[in-house]
Amino acid sequence: MSTDVVAATVRPIRDSDVEALGRVHATCWHETYDHLISAAALENLSPRRMADLWTHMAARGPEYRQFAALVDGEIVGFVGSGPARDDDAPHERELYFIYVLDAFHGTGIGKQLFDAAVGDDLVYLWVANDNPRAHRFYERNGFALDGAEQIQPFLGEELHEVRFTR
Repeated sequence: MSTDVVAATVRPIRDSDVEALGRVHATCWHETYDHLISAAALENLSPRRMADLWTHMAARGPEYRQFAALVDGEIVGFVGSGPARDDDAPHERELYFIYVLDAFHGTGIGKQLFDAAVGDDLVYLWVANDNPRAHRFYERNGFALDGAEQIQPFLGEELHEVRFTR
């Protein structure tokens, strides 16, 4: 993990990004969830499968804010937010995901992505309970746990998630 600020370009996701997003997404999930999900479940995760997912997500409408961070022309992270998906949502907007390759943690890229997708909006998000690094990131950005918890299906297994709001 670097502690140096890295110059990144943050821009909206394009249809032409789906292959690169698939690779980065698969890598980020391996880096993030290897201690939470079995190796067998992660083996089913492929860049091709994630690229297929991004083919559908890249076509979302303007109410969705999806951005990629690029360093030297290569995608190293991505973020997405949009309308709340929960019936009991504490806010109208939800941060769906934010991932940055491990090699770029601590460089400010996560904050740049976060600001692009969320700005100063009141939002909420779900995050794995056992992800202290992510918890610290959200707390630094003004979020607090609100007491809500859920079990979420993930790659054929389950993740215990907690909700943060701002």
